[in-house]
Amino acid sequence: MTPPSGSGRSRRDFLLRAGALSFALVPGLACAAEAPKKKADPYADAVFVEGEPPLPAESSFTFAVLPDTQYYCEKYPDIFVAQTRWIIEQRERRRIAATFHLGDITNQNDLPQWKNARRALQVLMDAGMPMCLTAGNHDHGPKGNGSDRTTMLTDFFPVKELSRATHWAGNYDREPARSENSYHRLDIAGRRFLILCLEFAPRGDVLRWANEVVTDHADREVILVTHALVYHDDTRLDWKQYGKLQDWSPHIFGLAKPDDDVNDGQEIWDKLISRHENFILTLNGHVVESGLGRLVTSTAKGHPVPQVLVNFQMKPNGGDGWLRLIEMRKDGTMQTYDYSPTRKQMNASKRNQFTIPWA
Repeated sequence: MTPPSGSGRSRRDFLLRAGALSFALVPGLACAAEAPKKKADPYADAVFVEGEPPLPAESSFTFAVLPDTQYYCEKYPDIFVAQTRWIIEQRERRRIAATFHLGDITNQNDLPQWKNARRALQVLMDAGMPMCLTAGNHDHGPKGNGSDRTTMLTDFFPVKELSRATHWAGNYDREPARSENSYHRLDIAGRRFLILCLEFAPRGDVLRWANEVVTDHADREVILVTHALVYHDDTRLDWKQYGKLQDWSPHIFGLAKPDDDVNDGQEIWDKLISRHENFILTLNGHVVESGLGRLVTSTAKGHPVPQVLVNFQMKPNGGDGWLRLIEMRKDGTMQTYDYSPTRKQMNASKRNQFTIPWA
């Protein structure tokens, strides 16, 4: 996610520049104000462990998560291919049941980048791996600027083709030819899942449809896959409460105009998730800084819902090949592992490797 002009970040940058100018005008402080900033270490908090994550426990299975592959499609396509090949190579050993893409598949929503995306994701499709994907802001609008809802996602991953998969169950009823909003049924190890994929900044009527889908599947555990929900400070994106204090809000993008028919993380919670008792997890990318965040919120009836942000695009080489594995354990807990098949390392920091006990 690259912030558009007018975001909260630009205001803070202005204030920082103004502060630096004030210091520069004070005798004796000019040199300090002009000192170059040291480039931040993208792995300052990392705890690297050589080798692959442990294999799943008995009776457990795994979901693979691919967030924000935009820079791979723009500059490092072989890394994206390495990720999907590793997933297929590890499918049996790790009992990988499905792969979820969290959006921003491309960076500029153009032909060359979608070709790279198709090449990488074709590896999953050729192997018959269940694949659930949605669009991010960079998958919309000219040059991926998020100014409108146009996207090449449907051109490269058409409903007619995706719907041949046995897990595909349907898509947004008012746009039957578009791929951004879909739902999938997965039956794994005696558990019944509904995977709900929603577009970036879902429109109000998309949430109407989503509520109907979840209501019709009250006997299934629901995982929500969307692009923007949790922020990096362990809160939800919430324009009404925070405004421009939170960067990258769906409400600042051109596709929100003219009538602001978009919903951010708090609005998705209020209008969809909180109304049901069978959501067990939400996953999103989009937000940078640490690219990591998580919180748990309970519905009015006391059902706790874990919500997780994961995004690696700010790492070197467009993300350094990092992907997330979520081990679904027999006891109902979920264990995360972040692994890079190109670095052949895990990141075992507490923000990358943790147990979700609330399912």
